[in-house]
Amino acid sequence: MIDISEIKYPSLDRPEVCAYLFHPRAESDVIWQGSGPEPEATLEIPVEENVVIGGRFYKGGNTSPTLLFFHGNGEIVADYHDIAPEYTKRGLNFLPVDYRGYGRSTGTPTVSAMMRDCHVIFDFAQKWLEERGYTGPLILMGRSLGSASALELAFHYPDRIAALIIESGFACAGPLLQLLGVNIRAIGFEEKKGFRNADKIRRFEGPTLIIHAEQDHIIPVSDGETLYHASQSPDRHLLKIPGANHNDLLYVGFSAYMTAVEMIADKVIRKESET
Repeated sequence: MIDISEIKYPSLDRPEVCAYLFHPRAESDVIWQGSGPEPEATLEIPVEENVVIGGRFYKGGNTSPTLLFFHGNGEIVADYHDIAPEYTKRGLNFLPVDYRGYGRSTGTPTVSAMMRDCHVIFDFAQKWLEERGYTGPLILMGRSLGSASALELAFHYPDRIAALIIESGFACAGPLLQLLGVNIRAIGFEEKKGFRNADKIRRFEGPTLIIHAEQDHIIPVSDGETLYHASQSPDRHLLKIPGANHNDLLYVGFSAYMTAVEMIADKVIRKESET
């Protein structure tokens, strides 16, 4: 793992910025009374002294690929309880994780913390899976804000990741920050000192899937197109969901969405069987 103490985003860690970027809420036990099965395990991942990140592990199989999932800024792991079986029945273990202050996690979210924590989570997940006999490869997925965590990891550990899925991801942070209400001039924000998602995706050459809603009013479909064209993967695919917006594309384009995810999983499984 890299020296994560060097990961710093001072212009984005300001309270007036974090108030727009993060919308944490605690997990309620009531949420877990949905139709989905109980998770195989509830995780508390130590990322710093007295700070843990919550996660849930849904089992597909001991040799199945594991989908490590970073969600959007207004969501928590519990929101994915009912959808988890859609991943497991497609031959995937599903491991969604939260951010500081979200769900069962402790601490306070900041951009620097989020970008450091994803490295610790990634390392923890691989060791946790190995210790429990889960031998399948790891697929990274990031939705919306979570695209920053997924692309950070894809950039630093391309050889440890079997495939990459970005859903509703942003290519540049400036326009998104402005849309959310942040005065980027006042905070001295420069794109080259931001997340650099479009730059980071160039490092990963494995199977890559970009999913984006055509009518996304928060992160326009042009961002998804930019990430797709920036990718250097010879096996990349862009799925645009017609008639969908930022928060309903999974439901509007459910069949196409899950078929594309299943295709990525099948590619990873076939490649694993050939090695």
